[in-house]
Amino acid sequence: MLRSTRLFGPKRRVTFSLPLDQPHGPVSVVGTFNGWTPGVHELVPRRDGTRTVTVILPPGTHRFRYLADGGLWFDDTDVPHVDHDGCVITIEA
Repeated sequence: MLRSTRLFGPKRRVTFSLPLDQPHGPVSVVGTFNGWTPGVHELVPRRDGTRTVTVILPPGTHRFRYLADGGLWFDDTDVPHVDHDGCVITIEA
């Protein structure tokens, strides 16, 4: 699940959220905004039974996927558009 909040100026705070235990082990969100580098944006457990990470994104089109322990890649089921490079989100200026 994604939650987006407008910041001052054109940037947005995007929070990526997954259930705490599905899949098991560490999960990172990787994408065009972090050079597809695992571990840069690892989801952190929260008291509400989720794990999240927040990323500040500039306007434009961004692609991402999740990478779980053991090399398991998967997409966010709540994102309306997924292409061959992953989930697509667009931040309007």
